[in-house]
Amino acid sequence: MQDAHNDYDITDFHGALLDIISVMNQPLRDEQILQAAGVQLEQMLFSAACGGRRHGPVGVVELADHLGRDYTTVSRQVKKLEAQGLACKQPNRHDRRISEVTLSASGQQMIDSIAVARRRLMNQVLAQWPEDEVQALFRLTRKYADSLQQPG
Repeated sequence: MQDAHNDYDITDFHGALLDIISVMNQPLRDEQILQAAGVQLEQMLFSAACGGRRHGPVGVVELADHLGRDYTTVSRQVKKLEAQGLACKQPNRHDRRISEVTLSASGQQMIDSIAVARRRLMNQVLAQWPEDEVQALFRLTRKYADSLQQPG
């Protein structure tokens, strides 16, 4: 086991994470993915729809927390997704005061199309990387994400 008291210089790593987050949060990136997927969706609904797939069924408050957004904003977005037939809300089976969001069959299809487009675009970015580096990136990124979610 590694010494928990290592003092790594994380400057470059932190900068790289900020660069990735910046690119991922650009509205142009969402638009590219939507266009590549052949999906017409208001950009502001993109994160809520993807979050509904990834975390659903999920309460609106919990979804807002996952997305780093205000509950009222996400609630409005979910209502728009419902109006478009892409999502539905139902009471939580253990606590009926909590409304959970799930994607409808149409919403699932849309997100499946987005996932295919995202994969294609990401594979283009990684096309010149050696296979072992791609696999190491995936493995270590997952490991880092898992470590961040552990308490303490």
